[in-house]
Amino acid sequence: MYPVDLHMHTVASTHAYSTLSDYIAQAKQKGIKLFAITDHGPDMEDAPHHWHFINMRIWPRVVDGVGILRGIEANIKNVDGEIDCSGKMFDSLDLIIAGFHEPVFAPHDKATNTKAMIATIASGNVHIISHPGNPRYPIDFKAVAEAAAKHQVALEINNSSFLHSRKGSEDNCRAVAAAVRDAGGWVALGLGFSHCVYHGGI
Repeated sequence: MYPVDLHMHTVASTHAYSTLSDYIAQAKQKGIKLFAITDHGPDMEDAPHHWHFINMRIWPRVVDGVGILRGIEANIKNVDGEIDCSGKMFDSLDLIIAGFHEPVFAPHDKATNTKAMIATIASGNVHIISHPGNPRYPIDFKAVAEAAAKHQVALEINNSSFLHSRKGSEDNCRAVAAAVRDAGGWVALGLGFSHCVYHGGI
């Protein structure tokens, strides 16, 4: 088991079903040493207000021996690499994940998706790109992995892509991992859980 999970949503993202306290209890039970709460950025329909992210600064760093990172899964908004995280939000957050989500950035052709993702990577504003293996958003894996390695941004392999979201991601995720290996970059492993009660883990 990996003792860290860097991609989790709480009830603040209204498609999710667990609270911060739920995750702390489950992490302690499962031996998870550190996790990040990364609710959806405010441009998503189900997302919390930007104040939610700014106010994360009041969270304790450790609860019951479990470390908590304050994060966001921001939305890539356009081909210029703009995301829905800015200003005081950056000051309050430890971890910035960014990815494509259809309500904010509709799927485009491979060249357009690749341009947007690379611009986001090069912006200096993100640490991880979420679920780059999503078949709804074809990208040039080699070009993205090389840009990510250059700018020290990790590409995520998201367990949720193999369970109930982004069907058909398996081959793409293998391609992402291979491209990252060849580029000398980093992979982030995320479960992308929105609840801990029914899957029995985080």
